[in-house]
Amino acid sequence: MRPPRASGRVHAQRTDAFALVAILAVAGLATSGAAQAQTPPANSAAPAASKPAPAKPATAVAPGQDPDPAYTAFQRGKFRTALDLAVSRANAEGDAVSMVLAAELLSQGYGVRQNPNAARQWYEAAAAKGNPDALFTLGAILMSSPSVTNKDQAVDFFRRAAEAGSARAAYNLGLVYLQGQVAPKEPAIAAEWFKRGAESDQPDALYALATLYRDGNGVARDPIESARLLQRASEVGNDVATTELAIAVFNGIGMPKDEERAAALFHKAALQGNAIAQNRYARILSAGRGAPKDVVAAAGWHLAAKAQKLDDPMLDKLVAGLTPEQRAQAGSMIKPWSPGTAY
Repeated sequence: MRPPRASGRVHAQRTDAFALVAILAVAGLATSGAAQAQTPPANSAAPAASKPAPAKPATAVAPGQDPDPAYTAFQRGKFRTALDLAVSRANAEGDAVSMVLAAELLSQGYGVRQNPNAARQWYEAAAAKGNPDALFTLGAILMSSPSVTNKDQAVDFFRRAAEAGSARAAYNLGLVYLQGQVAPKEPAIAAEWFKRGAESDQPDALYALATLYRDGNGVARDPIESARLLQRASEVGNDVATTELAIAVFNGIGMPKDEERAAALFHKAALQGNAIAQNRYARILSAGRGAPKDVVAAAGWHLAAKAQKLDDPMLDKLVAGLTPEQRAQAGSMIKPWSPGTAY
């Protein structure tokens, strides 16, 4: 994707960087599905000691109910206790949510030795009860297989999960029909599944649907609706959508042109670690359009993008033209930086 030029119209190009939502699921947890080539998803098979405890599962406790002891233990990092309690309740009551928790703990190796076979058995037991998270996870497992038959079965699991309310499964189904590798390529059907995911504010579904409206792919072209969806996807944390929204705002596509707002959006996505946004924000700063001109900060952001292996010849020239002191200053700005921090 080309960074915006310092003058003239910015062309909103992108790579087809959609990906199936990865398996990291305990009743609603998932990694981002719109991972870009420059920012690969984290390794979900990392040793247990290096894994932070996941956030509280969205469906762990229904509104008005007392906290479930297994999930309370899970949140406190007492994973062995959580597993024992979940297995006990699953066996005694046939509780599908407890089955999913047991499966996740065994699958990820939280506090116990990883046991993929036992985890899958618990996922299958929960799926038999129609649990959408279990159906989604089994679909993701099957989709990762090289077997065509398994991929066909994965589509069925995703469909059942989506119909049971899984927004992530709806997003994955949209990808299946958009890409046309496992099922026939049907952008209109893809759009319908993305809409289901978007209704639940699934960030990647919102972004994917926005691109369809932008391009008129499977739906009537509608820049205003595309911008609205990008705005919502940005609000719920999709940095790719934030970058695309910034491009739309910079160019005045689907909304009034506003270079200051565009600069702020590029900055937001840059802080989230989006390499494309880092280079685009660097160009903003180098030209002084939408933000005060600051060639040292521009160089710093370009170095951040370059560290993620995203080049830009124009910005390379900018860095090369700095004094040694300025180059050192730009480098020192980036060294302590990590996604989520500001300078």
